[in-house]
Amino acid sequence: MKPKKVLSDTDITASLEKLRVYIEGQDFKGYDPYDTLTSFLPLKAFGKFPAAVATQIQKRNPINIRPLLGIRKDYNPKGIGLLLHAYVRMQELFPQSDYSNQIGFLFNWLLENASKEFSGPCWGYNFGWASPEKYLHPHAPTVVATAFIAQGLHAYYLFSGNEKAKDLLCDIAPFILKDVPVTHFKEGICYSYSPFMEDCCYNASLLAAETLARIYSITKENTLKEMACKAVDFVVSKQHADGHWEYKLDPVTGLERHQVDFHQGYILDSIQFIGKFTGDVHADWIEARKKGLRFYMKQQFFSDGRSLWRLPKEYPVEIHNQSQGIISLSRSANDVDEGLDFAGVIAAWTIREMQDSKKGYFYYRKLKYYTNKLSYMRWSNAWMLLALTEILQARKTNNIPDHA
Repeated sequence: MKPKKVLSDTDITASLEKLRVYIEGQDFKGYDPYDTLTSFLPLKAFGKFPAAVATQIQKRNPINIRPLLGIRKDYNPKGIGLLLHAYVRMQELFPQSDYSNQIGFLFNWLLENASKEFSGPCWGYNFGWASPEKYLHPHAPTVVATAFIAQGLHAYYLFSGNEKAKDLLCDIAPFILKDVPVTHFKEGICYSYSPFMEDCCYNASLLAAETLARIYSITKENTLKEMACKAVDFVVSKQHADGHWEYKLDPVTGLERHQVDFHQGYILDSIQFIGKFTGDVHADWIEARKKGLRFYMKQQFFSDGRSLWRLPKEYPVEIHNQSQGIISLSRSANDVDEGLDFAGVIAAWTIREMQDSKKGYFYYRKLKYYTNKLSYMRWSNAWMLLALTEILQARKTNNIPDHA
């Protein structure tokens, strides 16, 4: 794969600054692709399926009718966690700037808005969410939302030594260990997506395990390490020969749901972090990551940095696929040939094609004949803020000269 033109650090920093100004101008609040059920319309009264259909229709609507439906911009807990992570990275990158007020606000919001109904602090989304299989009420915690918040808390603690951040992070462990259902297999274990039903979603399980590994790196409680490693063993066993993972497994039928998209990046990142924080890296984990990274870079992106949606479908070009590509390949600079360079190619395409030149936010989706230019705080902007800080940090860490 021959990298195309890569943006300079100065160009990426300019994009980052425009996005930061936009996000702060919104007071960290925003709409979300999945916020339909916060409408005054009684959509969930008709059951899970109609609510899921309404959410999917609204998700695809390129015209923002949310104000007409009574849907308001709001804080999204996962988005706040991603923003905390990104602002800590910015403070590390730009010590001459002072982001202490923003970091303090974001951390305190997470501290004050953690669920207190479970064995440990945890977080969900600020809206109800429906699929044909389940309905989660507003703020119902999930391991996915909690894990990305844990990443932000951990970054903040490592940077600042803040004891409240450490305590909040470490207190998450009982939520995962006591409240989240676990499915046992001969190859290992699989954590469920939420406390409310048993299922087997590969990326969600590894995000739960990654959180345990992060806490283990602080507390050295062996149970946390053992459970995290068992979760990796199971997911590694489910990798396909070409290097990809499907989305989830039905533990009863053994059938997998075909969905290959940005979740591949989640899996690759979690395996890397669990190895790093437990110090327990197996040869099969290393090989799985190498195969997975090669597949991710060569099969899920075009050479110009544009992602496919869900293999083999090309459209829509999804901002979350773009941001995760930048993140995962930046974090894997030493694990795949030209990975960091290609992260820059993805960043260049995304900034050129999907950042609003005047307002600074990032568009939701590009379809073949039009672009959905709606702004979503969690899904688009928080992820891109983190992505741009990750590539700048990776270039700095790896002593990459500015590409100007």
